[in-house]
Amino acid sequence: MSKAAGSTLAGRSATDLAALVRGGEVTAEEVVAAHLARIEQLDQELGAFQVVTGTQALEEARRLQQRPDLDRLPLAGVPVAIKDNIDVAGVPTRIGSAATSAAPAAADDELVSRLRAAGAVVMGKTRMPELAIWPFTEPQAYGPARNPWNRERSTGGSSGGSAAAVAAGMVPIALGSDGGGSIRVPAACCGIVGLKPTPGLVPLPHGQAEHWLGLSAFGPLAYTVADTALALSVLAGESRSEAARPIPNQLRVALSTRHTSPGVKLGKETAAAILRAGSALAEAGHEVREADPPYPSDIGPRFLRRWLPGIAEDARKMARAGRFLQRRGWATPAAADPFRTRVRSWFEDFDVLVMATLREPAPPLGRWDGKGWIATTLSVANWILTPPWNLAGLPAASVPGGMSSDGLPIGIQVVAPAGQESSIIRVLGQLQELQPWPRFDDAPSPVSAR
Repeated sequence: MSKAAGSTLAGRSATDLAALVRGGEVTAEEVVAAHLARIEQLDQELGAFQVVTGTQALEEARRLQQRPDLDRLPLAGVPVAIKDNIDVAGVPTRIGSAATSAAPAAADDELVSRLRAAGAVVMGKTRMPELAIWPFTEPQAYGPARNPWNRERSTGGSSGGSAAAVAAGMVPIALGSDGGGSIRVPAACCGIVGLKPTPGLVPLPHGQAEHWLGLSAFGPLAYTVADTALALSVLAGESRSEAARPIPNQLRVALSTRHTSPGVKLGKETAAAILRAGSALAEAGHEVREADPPYPSDIGPRFLRRWLPGIAEDARKMARAGRFLQRRGWATPAAADPFRTRVRSWFEDFDVLVMATLREPAPPLGRWDGKGWIATTLSVANWILTPPWNLAGLPAASVPGGMSSDGLPIGIQVVAPAGQESSIIRVLGQLQELQPWPRFDDAPSPVSAR
């Protein structure tokens, strides 16, 4: 093994790892082996992975090393994890449910194909809640994914396994999906970056034109902003629209500490994190002023009119409620909601919005056990601030904004007009530079599960 491989490879950024492999300082097999060792060390307790494809990953890395274009691959040898609602050839797609088929997928989804073509090595499939319904990852059939910062806390969801895998350094990049916050919520819980792109920028699995009546988008989770941007570029392929317009040096930043639901207030530490981020961006030269988006008082029901019918299309669970909305004619595409037009007009005065991702950090595991879906839906609506941006069809990301007094990450959400992922990435990068966040390895010894 080379000298560079003798050092710790697991936990390094995708950008660094790919450069090492392209330059011949390490092999892709050495990188994959180091990350498999990390998975073996941590995942029995964390439960981030639904299945680990270790033997296949090592073989894939060996084949990758023989590619004549290795020195030009943007993700050369980079280990990646795939959420278990996306097909990986030879592995079942269980979608968090024992009721789904255990037959292996016949072929890779297009998103997986793009990652492999760029040089990435698939390490396995990550755990998710049943049918991607909830923003917490506690599938009854397979057990919970646990937060690396505190094993008794949630990873968020529905891309909770993906977020835990990245936060714990088991992979530098993971693929997730977001129909109401399912990339951003777990990123906030686990202290990493998660980006939901503009719908249409990254193709949906199975060639779908839309999912959940236009709410869903697929995108990356990563530890660094540079890795997030790199993964987005690969996933978007030729359709990437980040260069839609030049980014001014001074961005117009709206800062909001308002909750999206009427009468609900942010936790004090979360509100303080938003204000700190605003101060940092102002000191960096941006025009920052407090302004709240024009959320309608019925923003929750408007989201539910698409979420429940979307679930009804995917499963029998909750289908009665979803079909009731369909019969009433309320299951219209998200693009038809007036909030989309109104909030896009509001963004004419701003380049980005900085706000909270969650009302408070990751809750204890089991908070919603036995509560029933109606009570759970109402409760999580007061916790997450992500669904409006699925309804509006705007890109949004979560970035770490500090740590709470009990040692949990606090997430900051950054939103931009449609097609302006570049503005989001600019702000995320500056926040990472101005307010560096700790790695899981830098934390005190995490609380173990009882």
